[in-house]
Amino acid sequence: MTKGSKVDRQREHQANERTFLAWLRTSLALIGFGFAIARFNLFLNQLQTTMAQQALAYPFFNPEALGVSLVVIGIGVIALAVWRYNQVFWQIERGNYQPNRFLVWLLAGVVIILATLSLPSVLLRDRGNLTPSCTPKNSQF
Repeated sequence: MTKGSKVDRQREHQANERTFLAWLRTSLALIGFGFAIARFNLFLNQLQTTMAQQALAYPFFNPEALGVSLVVIGIGVIALAVWRYNQVFWQIERGNYQPNRFLVWLLAGVVIILATLSLPSVLLRDRGNLTPSCTPKNSQF
């Protein structure tokens, strides 16, 4: 093995590690956003219940379910990142690296779907169009 090929292989492994760390940052961001969405939704529901004596019902996708989904997907991305890192590591060692864009498209599609499902709850909350799930306590009806 020549010195040049050893340096090239080392660079390829370092690039693989940087890619793994990028996947890891993405998974941590997904987990963080999931916690933030779920906890902020809990805060807004508590505030709405205290101020208006009514809880909010979501017509489409519950933000708590979105938060949990993001956390689960973030955990899945960590597992996927470790698997992909190991796969590329051995491809570099054997000298037969094969790029795979499927995983990138899959993750992008899942995030786009979850973001699209969260839009109605964000847009309707700002306009006050959410329907109450229970009547106020001092209601005369």
